[in-house]
Formats: sequence, C-alpha cells, structure tokens
Amino acid sequence: MIEPEVAFNEIEDNMQLAEDFIKYCLQWALDNCRDDIQFLNDMFDKELIDRLNSVLSDSFIRLSYTEGIKILEEAVAAGHKFEFPIYWGADLASEHERYLVEDHFKCPVILTDYPKEIKSFYMKQNDDGKTVRAMDVLFPKIGEIIGGSQREEDYDKLSNRAKEMGVPEKDIWWYMDTRRFGTAPHSGFGLGFERLLLFVTGMTNIRDVIPFPRTPRNAEF
Repeated sequence: MIEPEVAFNEIEDNMQLAEDFIKYCLQWALDNCRDDIQFLNDMFDKELIDRLNSVLSDSFIRLSYTEGIKILEEAVAAGHKFEFPIYWGADLASEHERYLVEDHFKCPVILTDYPKEIKSFYMKQNDDGKTVRAMDVLFPKIGEIIGGSQREEDYDKLSNRAKEMGVPEKDIWWYMDTRRFGTAPHSGFGLGFERLLLFVTGMTNIRDVIPFPRTPRNAEF
C-alpha cells in the first residue's frame, strides 16, 4: 500500500494528487518498461497499451456517490441486473464500481461524498451532516484502486464521531493525541500497489503481481 498524507490538502487537492500520481506511474512504466509492456500486450492483452494511453489522455470523471447511485438505479430500471442490490447508503460492490467505469463512463472515475455510515470515523463530515469527504478512485478491470479522504482535524468532532460509531477511545488514544496536541487540515489516500501493477501489466489474477510471497506464518522478522 502506498499512503501519502499531505498537510493543508482538502478533498479536491487529494483527488488531483491521486490522479496525477497514477498518471505519473503509468507514464513512467511506458517510458521505462516499454519492451515488457509490449510483450504483455502481444502475448496476453491486445488492448493493454491502448488502455494505458487512454487513461493518460483523459481527465478522470469526478462524481458524487449520490450521482453514482442514480446512474446505477437508472441502469437497473433499464434492465441491467446486479447481483447485489443498489440503494443510497449501500457500500458499492465491485460490480457496481466496474459498471460505472467500464459500461457508463468508459474511463476512470473518482467517486466522492459517501454516506458517513459506511466510512471511517476520522473522515471529515460535509455540511449536509449525511456525507463525508471521502473518495474512491475506480479503474476499468479493477474497481477501487485508491481509497482516501480529507481527515477531521477538530478534536471534539473527531471524539464525538468515534463515540457515535462505537469506537473505544482507549483503542485510538494515540490517534486522538495527534489532534489534542495540534494539527492542521490534511488529506491522504491509500493506493493498492498490486492493483496498480494488475492494471499496468494486464494480468487478470492479482496473485500474479504480488512483489514477494505472503503466506500465513511466513512473514518472519
């Protein structure tokens, strides 16, 4: 997991950083690993290079969760069938995410402003009191590749939200101290490195792109 955290970044800055970072990585791979990517394109996925260039050439769609739900509900009304039900407040499944990026927009999407009930206590709430400044970056063939948010910097609001969600303060005292002793507005995200490799290489099984073996009881230090 690659996890930047940036002081004084709000959610809009966070979204731009995520888009710029992914595009930098894709361009670096094309510039420095061209022979490898050409081999993968020829042998495994004939659309790989075109797909990478397509992501680089277009801006990511930025869409609120509520707008995304509306699109999915309209798809259901038009006859599209999902395995999992779709409604406002649902935590989107991979099939929902991939529908948005593969069938509807046909490009990466940054989904924002999720219901607060399905996100973590430390995410900053919007003025509507119902949603938080969370974001997920959704990619073709992958689904979610990045998850992030603007963090709540106000100690009292953070403490109250943790209590609302039943998070014992004794388990997060160290995190609360980062607010108690001074902080600043900040945002961050986590990028699934293996998922990025999956997209860059065109592989279909994430086990094929794990950098090193990870098996039970074998991560010895």
